Amino acid sequence: MKYSGWPDPGELVVGKIDEIEDFGVFVDLEEYEDKRGLIHISEVASGWIKNVRDHVREGQIAVCKVLDVDKGSQQIDLSLKDVNDHQRSDKIQEWKNEQKADNWMELAFGEEIADEDYTAIANELIAIHGGLYEGFKQAAIHGEEALEDTDLDDDEVDAIVETARENVSVPYVNVTGYVDLENPSPSGVDGIREALEAAEGNGEVPEEVDLEVSYVGAPEYRIEVQAPNYKTAESALEASADRAIAAIAGHGGSGEYHRERRTDDE
Repeated sequence: MKYSGWPDPGELVVGKIDEIEDFGVFVDLEEYEDKRGLIHISEVASGWIKNVRDHVREGQIAVCKVLDVDKGSQQIDLSLKDVNDHQRSDKIQEWKNEQKADNWMELAFGEEIADEDYTAIANELIAIHGGLYEGFKQAAIHGEEALEDTDLDDDEVDAIVETARENVSVPYVNVTGYVDLENPSPSGVDGIREALEAAEGNGEVPEEVDLEVSYVGAPEYRIEVQAPNYKTAESALEASADRAIAAIAGHGGSGEYHRERRTDDE
């Protein structure tokens, strides 16, 4: 997605160097439609510059700082030397992430989505989460809840959440659920203990998943899962509860899974 507006002074932008002159470098801005900037020779690198081509090359992707924007003359002044290595690395990663999200939009809504529809949906994600990538990331972690403040319809929300959960990997996702276990049979506490051991895995928990079961207050037990993505975490959480319920049922007891903690008066 390319923005139709203008960058702001002080903003970091990604551009492709397409023309090199003795007085400076022309850059096509990758994030803005039909926008081109100029890096004056004095802003290419610190110190005296004998030959601009010793510092840049045509076709190079560069991260620049916007110094000034003159909409009247259609001029954007840029600096290459004012961007440090850390800023450059972070901006390139951000740009690559937005390109990924652009592809996810096509997966969610099809390659034939009309430009105006694409823009409307993208603007909703940007308005709430600051960018397409962050919007998909939050949808992967929190599901429909991440999009409840947007004006997207149910079909659009479902498409984004489904695509996000299938494609977005986040460092760690934490999900929590609860299971109520009751065992009036003679096996009593031993049956409960066996059900909790079943919840903890019995060797069935995927290697990338960290799962912990803890006591809340009879008959409630907490299941906490940490996993690399929402889909894996949610699946592991539900599987843990299912194992516990099946185990307690085998003793003649009963179990119930729920996502929110019970209050004392429930």
